[in-house]
Formats: sequence, structure tokens, C-alpha cells
Amino acid sequence: MKIRPVILCGGTGSRLWPHLKIYQAKQFIDFGGWTLFDKTLERIKNPLFDEPIISTNLRYLNKIKKYLNKFQIKKYKIILEPFKKNTGPAILSAALIDDIPNEQPLFFLTADHLIEKTKKLINKIEIKKKFLTNKNIFIFGIKPNLPSDQFGYFITKKNRNLNVVSRFIEKPNIEKAKTIIKKGGYWNSGMFFLRKDSLINNFKRYQKKIYKHSLLAVSKSKLKNNIYYLNKKAFIESPSKSFDSAILEKTKDINALKINIPWSDLGSWKEILLMFNKNKRKYFKKKNIFYRPWGSYTNLYKGNNFLIKEISINPNGILSLQKHFFRSEHWVIIQGNPKITLNKKYFSKKPKETIFIPKGAIHRIQNPNKKKVKIMEVQLGSVLKESDIVRYDDVYGRTN
Repeated sequence: MKIRPVILCGGTGSRLWPHLKIYQAKQFIDFGGWTLFDKTLERIKNPLFDEPIISTNLRYLNKIKKYLNKFQIKKYKIILEPFKKNTGPAILSAALIDDIPNEQPLFFLTADHLIEKTKKLINKIEIKKKFLTNKNIFIFGIKPNLPSDQFGYFITKKNRNLNVVSRFIEKPNIEKAKTIIKKGGYWNSGMFFLRKDSLINNFKRYQKKIYKHSLLAVSKSKLKNNIYYLNKKAFIESPSKSFDSAILEKTKDINALKINIPWSDLGSWKEILLMFNKNKRKYFKKKNIFYRPWGSYTNLYKGNNFLIKEISINPNGILSLQKHFFRSEHWVIIQGNPKITLNKKYFSKKPKETIFIPKGAIHRIQNPNKKKVKIMEVQLGSVLKESDIVRYDDVYGRTN
């Protein structure tokens, strides 16, 4: 029996756009000829997998159909949630449709992860398929490449051929994350692998209300052109819980699939900027370098309401003290130790550290050292032009 991939594709992406009224869902952001949803569909085009199930909402239906057509995926099922109820009801409802046999292996993945070396991922799934039962759950762990407070972690203990999860830790601070990594902790990727009957048995045992209302929402749903329109009256009664809190934190029969591959959920502008820094050769164009008295900047990619730049500041270079009316900015330090002015605060930053510059904030960058400073920057707003600069002080005589 082939494995049925279930793609969770209901996220709004609002975390990336906290100060904008109109924002894009992360999985559909064009990062230069590709989106995270593109990458997800590429991932499941493998003989190991059966036709996909996609859990989403009416807002994204037409977009998803276009992507499925682009990848020539003709056999699929789409589950439309009438309300956001977190990942617990979303995961269960997608699995309860009639054409999934009880012993069907299901691979749950989200539409907004960036994963490289996917062959390792596929091989792990194929190897562990024989260990699936009507009770257990496999979760995918990513070996951390640095301590992060953006992800959950888990600890495992060895039991024959399996890594049994003994403990979950939800988004610890950096110091605690360092300790967890020393103890062999892995990032919880949010991907799951289990059989349909295991999913049902776990919800029946630990979340009877979610099971009852999800089952009603599916059984009373309208099916049209491979799309299930879940019943509103039944689905709204379901408790809103994440799969982690609903099931993973309660059941004891959890095993880990531990993988050492490049992985990110691109859940922050820091992660996005680091991704662009890693792949900047693909985006680099000589005509997009602009020289200034303090150094230079390179426009790498202009998207919908965002612009990615690399800023290079010479030794002793000083940018003007300035503000912007129409944009905010996120910076990630790549090289050097710049001094930053942000309104009435003055501080230094190290590589991999971040700064957020709100719209209207007065700010400046200085490089008092002997080596160049390099900063990755994203500008966010409806107007992303150099004309949106008000200079208050400038050593090169460029004040407004």
C-alpha cells in the first residue's frame, strides 16, 4: 500500500507581516520563480506516494487548483475547513474521508517548509513504514545546526530499532536550547507519519470531542469535484487544539525519525534573509549594485511588498541618521560588529543577531572597525524606493 501525503495548507502567514493590512500567506510568497508550496508538491512527486490530500480553506482554493494543474497532479482530494480550528481537527478531518482505508499510512506535512536533500527524508519514511501500528505515531526530528528559540524540541531514548520520544520542550530560550542540544535534542519539524487507524484510536482515547465533531463534519460534508466542503454546524463545535497539545503531549507511543538535512519553516524574516544570503549567487546581478560613500548595497530580489538587499559598509563607514515614512526594515548581521542607533538607543550587534526598524524610527549604522560589515536587509511596505529617506545628519553632506 502506498503512502498518502496530507498537506496542511491553511496558514495565513500573518507573523511575517505584523504591520501591514494586506499580507501574503507564506506558502504562496514568490521568492524568485518558486514558492514553498511549489517545493512541497515537488517533494511528493515520488513513486512512494499515492495521490495527495490537501487541507485548506475556501480563500486558497483557486490558488491550490492552479498549482495542482502546474504540476500535472490530476488525482487529489481537497478538504475545505469552514473555520480555523488549529492542526488537531485539520489533521483528523483530512484522514476521515471515505476513500482512505483504515491501515493506510499517512504522511502529514505542511505547505510552508523549505527542505533540502529530500531523498534522505523519503528513505527514512520507506524504512520505517513496516513499524507502523494501529497505535503509534512517528514524528520527524531535524538535527539542529544552531540553538533556536523559534522551534519546539524533543528528547529520545533508544528502544531496539526505534527512537522513542521521552520528552517534548516547546520553544525554549536560547540558553535552554543549548542544553537540550547537548543532550541530543532534535527540532520538532511538525511532520508526522502514522496509519489512519492509529490517528482515529488516539483521538478516540484523548480527544473525544474533536473526534465526534470532525467525524460529523466529514460525514455531512458536500463532495464536489474532489473537494470536501466540511459541514459548518458540526465543525464549529470542535475544540480548537494543535495536534501537539491534543495528541502528542498525551500519548506515550511516539517514535522519532531523526534526520540531518537542511530544513527551515521560513517563519521569520531572519530565516528568509539567511536563506537569501546562502543563495545570493542565484539572485545576484551586477547592474543591481549601488555604490555609496560609506560602501555599497545590492538589490537581490523585489517581491510583492518586500525588497531583499545586501548592505556592505566599509571600515569607518557611517550611514546617515535617517527615517522612512512608508517602510519598516528587518536586518540580520552577516559579518562584523556594527554600531546601531535606533531612536534614543545605541548598541552593537554580532553576526546572526537581528534588528527591527519600525516605520518612522530614526536609525543609523556605523562600522567603527577595520573589517567590512555585511547586513542582509528586507524592506517591507507599499513604497520601497530610495526617495523614502529623510536624513537628519550625514557626514557626507546629504541631509534633506
